[in-house]
Amino acid sequence: MWRTLGEWTSFKKYEYVFNSFSLSVPQNSSLLDRPDADLPLCFEQTVLVWIPLGFLWLLAPWQLFSVYRSRTKRSSLTKFYLAKQVLVLFLLIVAAIDLALALTEDSGQATIPPVRYTNPILYICTWLLVLVIQHSRLWCIQKNSWFLSLFWILSIFCGTFQFQTLIRALLQDSKSNMAYSCLFFISYGFQIIILILSAFSEQSDLSHNPSSTASFLSSITFSWFDSTVLKGYKHPLTLEDILDVDEGLQTKSVVSKFEAFMTKDLQNAKQALQRRRKKSQRNPDAALHGLDKNQSQSQDVLVLEEAKKKKKKSRTTKDYPKSWLIKSLFKTFYVVILKSFILKLIHDILLFLNPQILKFLIAFVSDPNSYAWLGYVSAILMFAVTLIQSFCLQYYFQLCFLLGMSVRTTLMASVYKKALSLSNLTRRQYTVGETVNLMSVDSQKLMDVTNYIHLVWSSVLQIALSIFFLWRELGPSVLAGVGVIVLLIPVNAVLATKNRKIQVQNMKYKDKRLKTMNEILSGIKILKYFAWEPSFRDQVHGLRKKELKNLLLYGQLQTLMVFFLQLTPILVSVITFSVYVLVDSNNVLNAEKAFTSITLFNVLRFPLTMLPMVTSSMLQASVSVERLEKYLGGDDLDTSAIRHVRNSDKAVQFSDASFTWDRDLDATIRDVNLDIKPGQLVAVVGTVGSGKSSLIAAMLGEMENVHGHITIQGTTAYVPQQSWIQNGTIKDNILFGSEFNEKKYQQVLEACALLPDLEILPGGDMAEIGEKGINLSGGQKQRVSLARATYQNSDIYILDDPLSAVDAHVGKHIFNKVVGPNGLLRGKTRILVTHSIHFLPQVDEIVVLGNGTILEKGSYQDLLSKKGVFAKNLKTFMKHSGPEGEATVNDDSEEDDDECGLMPTMEEIPEDAASLTMKRENSLRRTLSRSSRSSGRHRKSLKNSLKIKNVNALKEKEELVKGQKLIKKEFVETGKVKFSIYLKYLQSIGWCSIAFIIFSYALNSVAFIGSNLWLSAWTSDSQNFNGTDYPASQRDMRIGVFGALGLAQGIFVLSATIWSVYACNHSSKTLHKQLLTNILRAPMSFFDTTPTGRIVNRFAGDISTVDDILPQTLRSWVMCFLGIISTLVMICMPTPIFAVIIIPLGIIYVSVQMFYVATSRQLRRLDSVTRSPIYSHFSETVSGLPVIRAFEHQQRFLTCSEGRIDTNQKCVFSWITSNRWLAVRLELVGNLIVFCSALLLVIYKNSLTGDTVGFVLSNALNITQTLNWLVRMTSEAETNIVAVERINEYMHVENEAPWVTDKRPPADWPSKGEIQFNNYQVRYRPELDLVLRGITCHIKSTEKIGVVGRTGAGKSSLTNCLFRILESAGGQIIVDGVDIASIGLHDLRGKLTIIPQDPILFSGSLRMNLDPFNKHSDEEIWKALELAHLKSFVEGLQLGLYHEVAEGGDNLSIGQRQLLCLGRAVLRKSKILVLDEATAAVDLGTDNLIQTTIRNEFSDCTVITIAHRLHTIMDSDKIMVLDNGKIVEYGSPEELLSKTGPFYSMAKEAGIENVNNTEL
Repeated sequence: MWRTLGEWTSFKKYEYVFNSFSLSVPQNSSLLDRPDADLPLCFEQTVLVWIPLGFLWLLAPWQLFSVYRSRTKRSSLTKFYLAKQVLVLFLLIVAAIDLALALTEDSGQATIPPVRYTNPILYICTWLLVLVIQHSRLWCIQKNSWFLSLFWILSIFCGTFQFQTLIRALLQDSKSNMAYSCLFFISYGFQIIILILSAFSEQSDLSHNPSSTASFLSSITFSWFDSTVLKGYKHPLTLEDILDVDEGLQTKSVVSKFEAFMTKDLQNAKQALQRRRKKSQRNPDAALHGLDKNQSQSQDVLVLEEAKKKKKKSRTTKDYPKSWLIKSLFKTFYVVILKSFILKLIHDILLFLNPQILKFLIAFVSDPNSYAWLGYVSAILMFAVTLIQSFCLQYYFQLCFLLGMSVRTTLMASVYKKALSLSNLTRRQYTVGETVNLMSVDSQKLMDVTNYIHLVWSSVLQIALSIFFLWRELGPSVLAGVGVIVLLIPVNAVLATKNRKIQVQNMKYKDKRLKTMNEILSGIKILKYFAWEPSFRDQVHGLRKKELKNLLLYGQLQTLMVFFLQLTPILVSVITFSVYVLVDSNNVLNAEKAFTSITLFNVLRFPLTMLPMVTSSMLQASVSVERLEKYLGGDDLDTSAIRHVRNSDKAVQFSDASFTWDRDLDATIRDVNLDIKPGQLVAVVGTVGSGKSSLIAAMLGEMENVHGHITIQGTTAYVPQQSWIQNGTIKDNILFGSEFNEKKYQQVLEACALLPDLEILPGGDMAEIGEKGINLSGGQKQRVSLARATYQNSDIYILDDPLSAVDAHVGKHIFNKVVGPNGLLRGKTRILVTHSIHFLPQVDEIVVLGNGTILEKGSYQDLLSKKGVFAKNLKTFMKHSGPEGEATVNDDSEEDDDECGLMPTMEEIPEDAASLTMKRENSLRRTLSRSSRSSGRHRKSLKNSLKIKNVNALKEKEELVKGQKLIKKEFVETGKVKFSIYLKYLQSIGWCSIAFIIFSYALNSVAFIGSNLWLSAWTSDSQNFNGTDYPASQRDMRIGVFGALGLAQGIFVLSATIWSVYACNHSSKTLHKQLLTNILRAPMSFFDTTPTGRIVNRFAGDISTVDDILPQTLRSWVMCFLGIISTLVMICMPTPIFAVIIIPLGIIYVSVQMFYVATSRQLRRLDSVTRSPIYSHFSETVSGLPVIRAFEHQQRFLTCSEGRIDTNQKCVFSWITSNRWLAVRLELVGNLIVFCSALLLVIYKNSLTGDTVGFVLSNALNITQTLNWLVRMTSEAETNIVAVERINEYMHVENEAPWVTDKRPPADWPSKGEIQFNNYQVRYRPELDLVLRGITCHIKSTEKIGVVGRTGAGKSSLTNCLFRILESAGGQIIVDGVDIASIGLHDLRGKLTIIPQDPILFSGSLRMNLDPFNKHSDEEIWKALELAHLKSFVEGLQLGLYHEVAEGGDNLSIGQRQLLCLGRAVLRKSKILVLDEATAAVDLGTDNLIQTTIRNEFSDCTVITIAHRLHTIMDSDKIMVLDNGKIVEYGSPEELLSKTGPFYSMAKEAGIENVNNTEL
């Protein structure tokens, strides 16, 4: 029945056919209304040819223009390019032959239809255009144009129709138009080959990133990511395996784009702010008053003032530039937002096509006379729609997540950049923690919102469309269902707000618990010394109990929410169908209506649950936006008063300069006029608080200018008073980004007296320094800091008291070798703040400061002859000082923690006493004992060994020296999480609970299948009854049972969830309890080698995962799994053959999941591992800002930070892509399930009814999301179970000896206090060498022993052994006849007393700090306070004994803290007292008080004192001199001074000639 080409009688006929087709093909069009339908040939040869060509010609100009605009350098010709060009040339030839045939052909008819020659001409032009486009792609990174790929797909799709028509014609009549058919087939084949070729990605010379070179098909299926997934499956991924992000996504390019918009928008916002301020100036606030000058400024008053000021400030929160951040972000990323908008729109529209096709299929099966091809076409159509929908959705997600990532990157980098230039005033409003939070928390919140930003409009659109289509199905009765949904929204909202409240409350408990944990870990040494662990353990348990109680409440509310969520769709369908049937007796529920509606209700469920979530996360984000706007809009450092000049005769010149720290307070530096000539060495001296450090800060531009200016010529280097050390090697710290120069480096090391330290440190200058320099002593840090400045080649050196933390002899060495007239820095301008008087004669000029102004200046001789302030101070000082001539210019010994009274003579005092509190410095300093010295290396002079090291720098991978790495690398688990971990967690939940929970969920699934089958039976009624004779009883039974089954589902879910909440709560409790108990029993060495942060992380992140996330994940997993099983069962019931299809699909599914989970798990781990360096680098930067600014290294730090962000970005990018990779493949499996079930329904059409079809397909359409979710949950579960793995790791840390053993000492032990050491040896960690090498001595009852020795001699180790902080490696210690190794630790430690080096206090009341177990009465405590000279102070406090101590005791001065520790000792009153350098950080007054109390109160005890200052131990009975772990001298002070030996030389150095010459 096929007409030859010549049968075209007129164009009218064609027009008629075309019109009739375009009007939704009327059933009478003879070609379609038959079993073997076909389209008219004229339609196939015109419209179907023109669609792809039109697409190409419309988009080509835009394509070519965009290539021209973004062209790169031309790449070389590839095989792919040549092959494609050749094939297109062939197509051109075919078209030309076709044209020739058309022109020469004479069919005998009057007219040849114009299409015969217009089409070839069109094709010739098109193929030429394609050649041009393919050639133009040589200038692009991505060689395959997406729109050419689309053109080939369209062309092939449209050609299919003509293809089959021609084949049919040839089968009927082999002669008909053979030539034309052959040409068509050839060109069709070529097009398919080209499409296959363009599916492959071509590599580019310009980009090695597969994502940017991927072809169109590879992009939409994410196949370019296959290689990474494969790698991840074979072995755990490392950073090297992960692809870098595109140039366009890298931090640098994103930020520079953002900043262009930001400057403009911020400018406008600031102008708006000015306008607002002008308005509000009509009612000005009262200005804040400064401190009353006459107030005695003790530290405590200052602390209180600060608090008041803070309160005042928070009341009048400062206005800041508002509402500019979102604008700038939108302008930066609008292209991506637009693209994702279009994709989401397409997806949402397609979403509603499926229910319509479903409706058509149900009608098709119900109608026995329908043609089979209709079924096949609709099945294929359904597949095509779901496929396009999947691609759109996944690509939309990819764009949104990348947008989120870029927003986070932008904000993190901007916050970092801002921190570098922020003014000090603004900076002081934020703690380091708060600034890091801006970077971590707030930018993360914005990232989460941008992921879902489109859901705001999309949800509304989906809800509107769903209701519209439901109305078409069921009429007004839909409103009943929608009403239920609307009613449930406020219920959920109420529950959600209640939940938020509980969560906020819980965060408070959590913060309290973590604060306590932090303190426990920081002061763990004190807890161990005093055997206080049980008291603090109970404190944490108390807080945890509250937290868990709250969690239970949270879980119960959560359960209610889940219950409502479960019930909503069931309730909605029950009510809608009931109302529909009851409203009008003519309404009978048939399959089409019921199942189409159910599909639509399923669509409706998603936007309704998402809308409230999106709204709440947008509200949260708006808070973050405000905080970020405030920070990024803050004032920058105003350095306009610091003028840098090129050529001037003065190096530094202050011209009438006044500077202040805070605009609200008076100027700190007042009217200073000072000229410093190039090459001068100027000393700045003055009393405590006279403004020395402020003068330097003003020079560095860190202060607010009031008037005047400072002129500086040349570059500056700066050594701060409190040294700032980066986490890295010593070498990195000294080089500080400069080129390495061997000779200069060695000179600097030698001059800064670092060589002996490097010998002690394992690994020499490659030794790793912990965060904040934790494993260096104060003096070492100070010297590294000085070496850093010396190594930089600057013009002006600003040294803020670099000699305060070093020994006297080291101080001399440094002054002579570095700072002094003959030092390394001679010829440079040096400004030295100092307290050491005996260096002053050697300086060029002395500036005496007082109260922020210059009192006098001149050379040493001038000032002495002037007899001014300086001379007076010097005189009073000379009276006080011993013959050592080593002291300071203080005229009052205020208790200020900035500069301690006199300069200590022996060894080092830790840098500034305030930061000393939290450091376990001493234990660590020795921990790094001299292992490298004796680790079997030949002792070369260090210089040589360093030289050799650098020659081998290439072989830098040489094995680490034992002990060089102090901080153990965090153990990152790789590979699959062990099954035992799952068992461990499930066991902690309880097996009975698990059985019950799973059983309840299974019953829920059974009820779900039941209600679906029942609905199917109900809809089959419509065939048996028509509206009029439908019995009411039947109808009521249908409604009743359907409702009951729905309710049953809800109840089963409710019971399972509530049970799991209780069970998981119990499990959290046990895990935390075991973890805490075990950590408190860990030995001291564990805390030395593990950063506090890492342990706290177990108690913070990991425990909260086990509390909140893990139970939810596992619940979701069980529900998804059972949901999928029940759906598959339901599909198999009517079409059992489907079971065969499940097997291959199942295999694909499981293999995809295995590949994905391995990769995703590792990517998640890498994400968190690469994220922490960003934050730690940031907090390091913030704390070292003055140094970075002084050296002008901002750009280097910025680049470093960008590098770290990029490293993290590439992990996040890969993780996002891996999710999309998975989703595309899983949705394909889901779509295939839908397609196969639809196909089977068409094939088995005759044995099925409409209700079965609806029942199968409405469930199949739902399966895609569930499949996706199941894999997501599997990987979530794996990711989160890692928390249990990490908790488990710390549950099995080896413990120290038991606290109490069966063998208990007598109650009054030790009664005499006699101590015997028998050949006692000890080492810090098994891999290190001995620290004490066989100590033997006998200390009699009530003897007073002084222990001295240089750094690292083993003094503190001695006390650690007495308390068994270190267990012996040989020998024994016997106290009053009991070997201390034979009794429990608490029995031992409870009977000894120590006043430790760092006065550590815990937050809580003063009483708690003295007596945590409440063993003593108030009278005893007051008595102890009186003896500790604190009674008057405590009585003066409002709350007395219950005065709250701040974290780390920050609201007490150092002296007061040390006295409190003395109070603890007095209260304990044991027979043996150890003083560990107890007075090193105290001014002389406090020192005196402590010594007197100890003499009087502990006269009948054995006292061992470890001393820094020799004066403190000259009245001991005996003195023990340690060196290198051995006793070198032991005897009374008189004996030791009478013979020349180590003690004699130390005493001489300290200026002590005989025992009586110790007055200070």
